[in-house]
Formats: sequence, structure tokens, C-alpha cells
Amino acid sequence: MSEPVSIKLIDREFLVACEPEERDGLLEAAAFLDARMRKLRQAAKTPGFDRLAVLAAVDIAHELLDLRTHQLTQVNQLAGSLTRLRHKLDAVLERVPTPL
Repeated sequence: MSEPVSIKLIDREFLVACEPEERDGLLEAAAFLDARMRKLRQAAKTPGFDRLAVLAAVDIAHELLDLRTHQLTQVNQLAGSLTRLRHKLDAVLERVPTPL
């Protein structure tokens, strides 16, 4: 059953409903977002809360998309390596005589 959890973002408090088993993850995500917003606030000329929230969201989304792209590239490289290895193994096995 969902329970309200209090999170703080730049000294503003929000109540967010979540399942008890998701509480720790929610608090960790809120702390991450709060830290990102505080970092942006130091560099922002107009540090309004809404603007900081949008900038942080775009920054985090950009990071996520970069990670996904990098991960996909690694998966594709691994798949290619596995395919080449399988072809090499197939070639070796074709040369091995079958027992009578």
C-alpha cells in the first residue's frame, strides 16, 4: 500500500506516495535531484525553482540518453564479437572428423 514520503528539493518539501519497498530508491533519487539542482543554482543567473527543476531534468535526461547510447554500442560490439567467435568455432568443428 502506498505511503506518503517527504522529500526536499532546494528547501521545498514535497509529499510523494510510494510503495514501502520503493522508499529508499525514491529518497536516493530525490537527494540526487536536489544535489543537481543546487549545483545548477550556483551557476544560474535566474535561479528560480521551476527553472532549476527543468534544467536538472534536461541535464539528467541527457545523461541517461548518453548512457543508453553507450550501453547499446557496447552490446552491439559484444554481439559482433560473439558472432565472430561462433563462426570461428563452427569452422574448427567442421574440420574435426566425426567419430565412427
